[in-house]
Parts: sequence; structure tokens; C-alpha cells
Amino acid sequence: MRDYKSSEVRNVTVAGHSGSGKTSVLEAMLYYTDATDRFGRTSDGSSLIDFDAEEIRRGLSVYTSIVPIEWDDCKINFIDTPGYLDFTGEKQAGMAVGDSVLIVVDAKDPLQPGTRIAFKEAQDAKKPAIFFINKLDEEHTSFEDAYTRLHEAFGKSVIPFEVPIIENGVYVGTVNILRNKAWYHHGPKASDSVAQPVPAEMEEEISMYKDQIAEAVAMGDDELMEKFFSGEPFTDAELTKGVRIGVRSGEIIPVFSGAAIESRGIGRLMDLISTYFPTYSEKGIFTATTPNGVKVDLLTTEEEVPTAQVFKTIVDPFVGRISYVKVLSGTLNSDTTMVNANNGKPEKIGTIFTIKGKHQTAAGKLFTGDIGAITKLQETHTNDTLCAKGKLLMADPIVFEEPLYGQAVNAKTKNDEDKLSGSLNRIQEEDPTFRVVVNPETRETVIYGIGDQHLEVIVNKLQTKFKTGVTLQNPKITYRETITKSAVGEGRHKKQSGGHGQFGHVFVEFAPNEDKEEMEFAEKVFGGAVPRQYFPAVETGLRECVQEGPLAKYKMVNVKTTLLDGKYHDVDSSEMAFKMAARLAYKDAMAKCAPILLEPIMNVTVTVPDEYTGTILGDLNKRRGAILSMTPEDDLQVIEAQVPMAELAKYSVDLRSMTQGLGRYTLSMDRYDPVPESLAKRIIETA
Repeated sequence: MRDYKSSEVRNVTVAGHSGSGKTSVLEAMLYYTDATDRFGRTSDGSSLIDFDAEEIRRGLSVYTSIVPIEWDDCKINFIDTPGYLDFTGEKQAGMAVGDSVLIVVDAKDPLQPGTRIAFKEAQDAKKPAIFFINKLDEEHTSFEDAYTRLHEAFGKSVIPFEVPIIENGVYVGTVNILRNKAWYHHGPKASDSVAQPVPAEMEEEISMYKDQIAEAVAMGDDELMEKFFSGEPFTDAELTKGVRIGVRSGEIIPVFSGAAIESRGIGRLMDLISTYFPTYSEKGIFTATTPNGVKVDLLTTEEEVPTAQVFKTIVDPFVGRISYVKVLSGTLNSDTTMVNANNGKPEKIGTIFTIKGKHQTAAGKLFTGDIGAITKLQETHTNDTLCAKGKLLMADPIVFEEPLYGQAVNAKTKNDEDKLSGSLNRIQEEDPTFRVVVNPETRETVIYGIGDQHLEVIVNKLQTKFKTGVTLQNPKITYRETITKSAVGEGRHKKQSGGHGQFGHVFVEFAPNEDKEEMEFAEKVFGGAVPRQYFPAVETGLRECVQEGPLAKYKMVNVKTTLLDGKYHDVDSSEMAFKMAARLAYKDAMAKCAPILLEPIMNVTVTVPDEYTGTILGDLNKRRGAILSMTPEDDLQVIEAQVPMAELAKYSVDLRSMTQGLGRYTLSMDRYDPVPESLAKRIIETA
């Protein structure tokens, strides 16, 4: 593969629902262009793109893959992203790197959640998009039905550019509306199709669709609008120019049709992408930030200072760290020294590779806009920017979804335990949507991901890649205990064992204290009943006691302790004796203070499409939640609620199920509230 300049490179994110055939479309392109000698399939392990053992086992994409295709004197870097919602971090990286979006749609079910999400993300990022209605070779499919549903859901800018030819209920070819030509399918290669006239029975339909394109083109250019309303037909050059403007602005979203498995529609789809999708250089400038927060505009050309952002990291136990980069400006050369702008540390750039699925090819350099990989960077991680020495400039970080689904992880054996921490750290470096937290209170290591399937992949990776066996369980809830009544506890510690004995005697008042979570200590001792030098020992004893409450050994909060009185002995009293006396006073008082159990209450913000509002409200009520507010935002509802943490253990999984993956939520801690008596009894018995 030759070197490609920024004006020849297109970066296209391939997105859509899981199972719509995204990877198959790219496998068809590879085979169609003779880049491979067979059509790869994930299910049988022959795919060039989905080659990881986890992807083969599941039969679907788990990780983002880079698939460069040479077509029409340009290089199209396709970024194949997972459609399954648990692997959204991989998709978010892929969406950030692409400059345009190809949304692959299943003809039988065109409005699956993954389709809606991909379209919204493309719109939010203001990136040009194309729909490819796939699997039209299957029974009970209809292009017209699929297109109509897309058009109704996403607006009049969604316009067909290629439609299938159906003869006797069989998909035999396609008609390209702009070219006004038909292609009949005779095989999977470019040479197997020859352009022919449009079937007479389809001429009216094709003319109607071409008028839709012409009208959309006219809306983007004053001269073309005048020509359109005067009834003059557009020339091919005018149509091409107008469509290019419309696609780039988002006013036109072409709809293509085909069948990836049989390579139908693949050639014209690549034509459309190379002709109408923008090159990276057309971006003109990208804005970087200095370490001092100053914004700097850089040209997206090879002559600019070099900057490259790491968007994906792989940590291989044998090869080491592999960093996937996109060159944002200038030229990235092998055997040079760059600087990590995020931490100021130098990085030696060794061999640069171009990536094609599982294959890596050494390259001397990467030009602006291109995508490749660098091995063995020492101080650089995902979202870091490499730049020239003295030109510290950082690209905007990719925003990844916050992982909220947590499970406590336990090593299966002592050998696994020794390797667990290091293995988790390596995976955390690879996956920005994976987080590891060690809870000092429960002494659990809790791993957080997007959902249950995400953590299942993590567990399998620990076993297969790092030879570390683990099990998962729901993490413990950090309950609290407090008191509801004031009481005085007496503690008298006396011990005689020859020689000096031990003696300490105290009276301590315990009272509710809502204003302060941590235990507050005071003293009101009169007449030296307890010498001042023993006050710290009493306080220390009490602070140790409140770490384990009397009900279930959870930490005591909102308690004020006051040392009121006591006795001492000139010879036998000591700090240890008074510390023990404080413990006895605590035990005595707790039997009289009516202690209760408290549970953490979380602030929950749920954002869902309008049609799911009732379902979500009902579910939150079942979870003992209190609805605080509802705010409409476009066609969404933002629901603010407060829900006990114990009811949210698998909420990310449940929310996805209830909303077909279209719901989102955030969590934050608010306060502790008393646990209902019936639940508290069960929690105490379990503890």
C-alpha cells in the first residue's frame, strides 16, 4: 500500500446495531477489491476483522478494528465498531476517529436501537452519514418498507441513492439513481457486474427518487435552486457538486441498498464514499490546547507541526503496549522522538505500522489524517497527544461513558490472587470504560463496566490472556449505623495480676448528632475525676468502637460522645485501662440508645425517550425510589429521582432492557436514610 496524503484519506466509522452486518460489509469490500482471497466470517474464525477469540466465540464484534480499503485513488480507513451496547467504549473511540459515518441497517428491522444511537451520535457530532440497508437477499425483506421507516424516523434528508431490482420476489440487482444505470448480480467481484439500462417498469420510481435528490441539491445552492424551480434539469457535474455539498452539510443522507454476503451494492457504496464523503484535509483546521489552556488552531496538512492522538491501546503480555493513533496534523515519522503533551515526557517513536484487521505492516511514516499504530510507547496512554518537542499541544480528549455496573472480583487461587492486581491494571489501561476500585471499608476489589456482557468479556480476558481465574459477585453495600436516643454508658475496667494492676472507670454520654457524620468527642469532667492525660485514650477507644456498630458491624455515624465522669487510681490507672473502660461504656450505652441501620441513598438522573417514561417511573417506584422532577428535552425525558443503592445493583442492565438500549443514567451519592425495619432485620441476620 502506497503512502496517502491528507487529501486522499477518508476516515469512515462503521456503526449500527449488533448483527446488522457491519463487519460483513467490510469483509465484502476486502474481497471485492482483491485485498483478501476469501470472504471472511466471524463465526468460523476466518474473518480478517473479528479475529479475537472472544469475537469468534460470540460471533460478533467486541473491539474496534481498522480496515483500510484502496479505492478510486484514495484510501478509506473504515473503523469497524461493535454494535452491542456493552462495548460502547470501543464505539466511542471509533466515532471520535472517523470523519464520516456509515450506518449499516438490517432490512428486516431498520430501526433497531443501535441504528437510532448511531444516527444521533453522527448528528450530535455534525458528521456526514450514509445508510446502507443490508441483507436484502434474505426472505421477507423490503427496501421500500425499510426506507420508509428510516425516512419517517430521521426526516426528509434521508433519500435513496440506490434501490434493488426484484424479479419474481428475488433480489437480482440494483439501480443507481444518480447514474441512472442498473447492475445485475453475477458474482462477488467488480468484474462480475456490468452496467445496463434501468428496467422499464422501474423508470417512474427512479425518476421520482431523482427528483427528491434534485430538490435536496437545490436547497444547498442558490444558483441550483433557481435552475430547479425554472424546471431545467441538472447536469451530472451539477448533481455531483450539489450532492457533495448536501452530504457534507448533513442536508442529504444517502440511502444505499445491498447484501454484503453476496457483495451486492458494495462497489457503488465505495464510489459514493470516495466521491461524496469529505477527506480529513477538508476539515481545514483542528483546535489544540496548550498545557496552559491556550487554544491553538492547526492546519490539517502535512506542512503543519506533527500531532497525533492515541485513541486505542492494547496491552499484549508478549508484545507490550500497542498504541493506535490518528495523525491530526503534520507527518509522523519512525525513529524520531516526540513528546507526550499530556505529561511532558519524551517518547521514542520506533516502528510505525498500518493496520488492516489482524494484520500489521511496517510503514516509515503516516501523513495527516491517516491511522496506524506504534509499539512500545512507555509513557503514553489512550487520549494522550504526541507532538513535536517545544510544541506541546493536546487534542480534545475522547469522552467515554462512565462505567456504573459493579461486581466484586475474587481470585480463584492464591496464584491467581498474586496476578490479579497487575492483570486488572493492564485491562484498565486498554479499556477506558473499565474501572477498578478497592473499597477499604468492605475490603473488596470492585470492577466496573458498562454491563454484564462487558464484565463477562473482562473475566474471559483475565483467564485467556493473563491466565488469572476469578469469580464475580454483587459488591457489599456500605451501610451505616446510628443511634436514635441519648444514653449514658458506664465502663469500669479493673484487673489485678500481681504488681501493678489496671484500673479505669468512665461514664460517657452518647447522643444523636445529625450535623456531623464523624463521631464528635467532648468532655465535661469536673474536679479531676478523670485526669486530663487520659482523655485522648478515652477518645481513641471510642473512635475504635464506632468503626463497628452493634447491629451488623457497620460504621457508626452521627454520634456525639461526651465524657462526663469517672474514677482513676494513682498507681493502677493507665491509658490502656481507660481505653478499655471506654469500650465497655460504649457496649453498655448501645443497649439503651436504640441503634438503627442506615442505607446509602443515591441521586439518579435517567434520560429516556418519551415513550419509555411510564415504564421508568413505575420501575423507580418499585425500587423504593422518590421521583423529584421530570424535565422534557427535545423528544427525551430527564427524570430526577433518589433511590436506595441496594436497589440499583444491576440497574444499568435493567435500564437497557427496559429501553432497548436507548436509556442513560448517572449516579451520585446523596445521604444515608434509615432502612425499613423488615429489610433491616434481613440485613442484620445476613451480616
